[in-house]
Order: sequence, then C-alpha cells, then structure tokens
Amino acid sequence: MKMKDIIPQYVSYRQSLGEKFKTNASILQCFLRHVGREVEIDGLGIETCTAFLYAPAGKVTANWFCKYTALKGLFEWAVIREYVTGIPLPAEKPKRPQGMTPYIYSDEELKRLFSAALTFRKNRSRTCPECIRMILMLTYMLGLRLHETVSLKLEDIDFANCFVHINESKFYKSRIVPFNNTVQGLLTGFMDWRKQNKLPQNADSSLFTDSKGTPVCIGTVRGCFKRIRSKAGILRNKDSVYQQRIHDLRHTFAINRLTSWYREGKDVQKMLPLLSTFLGHKHLAHTSIYLAMTDNLLEEANSRFESYVNNESHG
Repeated sequence: MKMKDIIPQYVSYRQSLGEKFKTNASILQCFLRHVGREVEIDGLGIETCTAFLYAPAGKVTANWFCKYTALKGLFEWAVIREYVTGIPLPAEKPKRPQGMTPYIYSDEELKRLFSAALTFRKNRSRTCPECIRMILMLTYMLGLRLHETVSLKLEDIDFANCFVHINESKFYKSRIVPFNNTVQGLLTGFMDWRKQNKLPQNADSSLFTDSKGTPVCIGTVRGCFKRIRSKAGILRNKDSVYQQRIHDLRHTFAINRLTSWYREGKDVQKMLPLLSTFLGHKHLAHTSIYLAMTDNLLEEANSRFESYVNNESHG
C-alpha cells in the first residue's frame, strides 16, 4: 500500500478511537513529504526512517522521540494488518537529551515583551501587532495554553460575569477561566479596537484575526514571538539550544500565583487543587511541572518556615 493512502487511513483510525491525534498526524504528514507519496510502505528501510528521525538538526533532539513514537505506532498498526512484516526503526533508542528548563519571566521582562509586541514589525503586513500583543497578555494573565488563547471566539468572553470559556482543550476538557477588572479593561479596549478596524463582529468570529479578518494561526504567533523576544532583548545566552517560549508565560503565571499565595499567608498545599483546575490539568500531579522553584518563591517559602519556627519556639 502506498504511503499517500496508508497514513490518512491510520490517522482516521486513531481519531475514531476518540484521540485528537493532532501532533502525531502532523509528524506523519512530514514523514509523507520526506519519503514521497507514491512510495510503498513495505519498501521503506531503516536508513530512510532513521534519516527522518535525525532531520533537520542531524542530531538527537526531543523531537527525535516524538517522531519515533509516531512512526512506531504507524508501523505496529501496519504489521497487524500485514501491510509490512517488520518495523524499520532503530532497535535501540539514543540517550534522551537534557530537557528544557522552563523560563520564568521577571515583571520587567514581561513589560518589555508586551511593549515590543506593538513595534516588532519591520514591514507592514496583515498581522496586527495589537492582536499579537493581546494574545501574549491573555496567555500570561489567564495562564492559558497558546492554542487556547488563539482559539477564542467572541462568544467565549462573558463580560457580565468576567470569565472566558475554554472549549474542549487538552484531554477534550472545557473549563471556565475567570478574570479580574484589569483583564476586563484590556479586553474592553481590545474589543473597541476591533470595531474601529471593522473586524468581524459575529458571535462565532475568532477573537484574534489579521487585518483581513482571517483567524490568526499558532505558527504566525510563534514566528512573531521570536522577533518580539529578540527586540525585547530577552535571551538565555547566545549558545543556548533552547530559547524562551510563549509557553513560558504559562509557567510564569503559575509561579507568580504561588508566590502571591505565600505572601498572602495562605496554605499553598490546600490551594494547589485550585491552581490545577484553573490551568485545566487532568491530574494534580500535572501541575507540579509548573512549580519550579524560583528565587522569589524560595524566599517566600523560607520566610513562612522561619515564621513557623519562631512561633513554635515561643509557644
């Protein structure tokens, strides 16, 4: 069977099981372009598949393992259906590279990012700086995933009750995310700007569009963010493989929320389930990845501990 036929069939099968299967489907489309549409699946060899795993960096990256998982699933499914007799993948996987350390933006860096978002363009384009800036601000202020922010529609914003409705995000879960008066003011101003620029006003219209009314895609936002980050002068170091990402805004939100709770004297352990629900995590354990210790958080934790010790010693 030809690759142009087998990959859509496999993707359809996985989605019929209730999986979104977006990431793996995208990887398999890249694999299809790599090997060619007319190639027979039983004609693929380990050399071809290995070349795809290492492309384009030519070395082992985190994406190597994502590709491997996607291809292994495809070939295992094909073996069961006797489209192939074996799995043309390396028998042994390489050592996984050190993972990316989440970056926590300082308040001053956040201000620079949001400011640079309005002036990052070198040439006039359909991409509206006002939209990009609002996407970044909402992603941080509400602790959203980027795809959740970009997917928002006008009808998802309830100004009367101050919340946004996130529809079927990760794990097919929907949730309501409340916002405060500051965010309400920003959204109100953004809505006025949309009207002034004659952008679509139907309830089911995308909140974020380009100047022609076409919904903004994630790839566009990420491309803009690289230029915004550079203009804001925010870099780990010039030799670092991983630079700051938009997703680090969500990390920053979580850390800042925890730090605020410490400063307010609240029982952080009891508050963690609230943070987990707010972030849309399926399990409380998933929230732990956002709890990387920063200097501020350690300072607040140490302060609380010292206060506890002092109270006990004088009790």
